[in-house]
Amino acid sequence: MSEEIISIDSVGKYNESYGFTTQHPYVAVVDMAEATRWINHVKLRYGLYALWLKDGKQCTLHYGRREYDYHDGTIVSFAPGQVVQVDMTDEQMAHPGHTLGLLFHPDILYGTPLGKAIGDYHFFDYDSFESLHLSERERKMITDTLQSIRMELELPVDKHSQTILTDRIKLILDYCQRFYDRQFITRHKVNSDILSDFERNIKAYFTGDEVRRHGLPSVAWFADKACLSPGYFGDLVRKETGMSAQLFIQQHVLSLGKEKLMDSRRSISQISDDLGFQYPQHFTRFFKKLTGMTPKEYRQK
Repeated sequence: MSEEIISIDSVGKYNESYGFTTQHPYVAVVDMAEATRWINHVKLRYGLYALWLKDGKQCTLHYGRREYDYHDGTIVSFAPGQVVQVDMTDEQMAHPGHTLGLLFHPDILYGTPLGKAIGDYHFFDYDSFESLHLSERERKMITDTLQSIRMELELPVDKHSQTILTDRIKLILDYCQRFYDRQFITRHKVNSDILSDFERNIKAYFTGDEVRRHGLPSVAWFADKACLSPGYFGDLVRKETGMSAQLFIQQHVLSLGKEKLMDSRRSISQISDDLGFQYPQHFTRFFKKLTGMTPKEYRQK
């Protein structure tokens, strides 16, 4: 497996790599069935945002901690800075199928409503195995919108192009956000099991040696235990509980802190250390932020 890394930092460079015509410097809608050349067995470092709607299994992606083979009707997305390795067999290159891709450079977003909201689309940070699975109706909504972007790209660039293109890109992203919300709901049983494991792992963290070795736990630590990306894990917890994963952890730490404060034999400094705070004043600020009183005031009350 090659260690060569190719930077795809512009729409033009991506199009050149696969033999597509560049119609706009910042946006492209491509169909891999129309590719006339291929780059294979190399790592791609994206300087673009990209969403891929797969039609059949055309390639194997290596991204995050797993290898992922696409199924029909799935969407996977990448953000600038992410590195992906694509491996294709000779058969897959000979019969690539209609894999649709939307690529857009961050520069197209400057000064637009989407530019201010792009950070709200957390699925760009999901691992590839956390991809979005679509129904036939959902798939058609995505492909119709991609086709409308492609038609816009065939027109000469004018003062309206940026607004129209970013509005339609935003529509695609909003559809993905809606469909991910649906996917979280339909996977409620699986998600509930993950949440139960999360609660058990929090308790185990504070009863074992982890807190002494690592201090306060992070969302990323528990996401790794669940074999999920931090972004997907955080969104899953929020959908299931109505609170962020960080706040979920903080509530457990707070509950432990209150319980320990009931034992007057332990000093606030010792309790702070038990809970993984680096300094007692950090525990005091944390406690007051969530309760409105200091640990000393809580103990006295």
